Amino acid sequence: MAFIEIQNLFKRYRKVVAVNHIRLEVKQGEMLTLLGPSGCGKTTTLRCIAGLERPEEGDILIDGKSMILGGFVQPSKRGIGMVFQNYAVWPHMKVYNNIIYGLKLQKISKQKIRERAQQVLELVGLAGLEDRYPGQLSGGQQQRVALARALVRNPKVLLLDEPLSNLDAKLREKMRFEIKSLVKRMGITSVYVTHDQAEAMVISDRIVVMNSGNIVQIGTPLAIYEAPANRFVADFIGTMNFISGEIVDMPRDSDTVYVRTEFCEKMRCRTNVIADTTLGAKVNASIRPEDVEAFTEAPHAGENLFKGVIAHKAYLGNFLYLFVTIGNSMIRVQIPHHIPQEEGEELYLFLNPEKCMILR
Repeated sequence: MAFIEIQNLFKRYRKVVAVNHIRLEVKQGEMLTLLGPSGCGKTTTLRCIAGLERPEEGDILIDGKSMILGGFVQPSKRGIGMVFQNYAVWPHMKVYNNIIYGLKLQKISKQKIRERAQQVLELVGLAGLEDRYPGQLSGGQQQRVALARALVRNPKVLLLDEPLSNLDAKLREKMRFEIKSLVKRMGITSVYVTHDQAEAMVISDRIVVMNSGNIVQIGTPLAIYEAPANRFVADFIGTMNFISGEIVDMPRDSDTVYVRTEFCEKMRCRTNVIADTTLGAKVNASIRPEDVEAFTEAPHAGENLFKGVIAHKAYLGNFLYLFVTIGNSMIRVQIPHHIPQEEGEELYLFLNPEKCMILR
């Protein structure tokens, strides 16, 4: 069941189209992430849901109620909690007063405010810190204050605009799991904005990939990673090798095609059901670095086995990263073990046809 419905949303800033007639549904209790590069329209979409921006066209429904076309509903009346990138906590107020500020405006009794504040403080791990000022807290603790302030009013919807981007890498990783666990326990419908693909993969039930104001693909993290809609998505989610070529053979009743590249006449790949494939089409034979197998000696004779030269070799602790040249192409390879070959030496690569896909 859709709890948030975005219908034909269009937003322009002067001559720049920020959101281009998008349609989207967020299920009740779902954690949905808007993912894309800067300027793709993800934050504008979030701000339209919050009521902080007015679109030129379209409507947004929350729990079946129109927020725009039925009469513009102010942010404070939408039942929304919002967490901003810069925390937006008041430095002159103690943690407790930061959290309860919204409740005081609702004229709730002091007893109920105290009870609700204590519940939320324990929920976000800030119990015992209510008398501190934000300047006396770590970055992670300040972000928890912002999260507690958004949750204390029991919102229908939680909106998070790149809430972890100001934290260091280890704390950011920890907070991803904390936010996901907290939101799931509370069952709140949530929309999360980020440009960090790893963050989106960890935290999301579904991901909406955006580019230039448009929705490019919607799916689970697994579906988007394993079956990207096009080259943009494949390149933005993780790392991908792209080998330019053209389709030279398409066996009947098969999801296989053969691609001619600059270093081979026929590379076998599987077709992407989303991609438009025709004989002679210019395409990219695409494969993830972790799906390329490396051998010091040719393991067999067959399709998609190529000899190359190691251009760069990098040991990264839990895996080995190689850049291997085949003809004029550079193939990135990620393997979990050490190999004796050094830079400048030969190596055999097997580009598994079941993992090699066609993208445009």
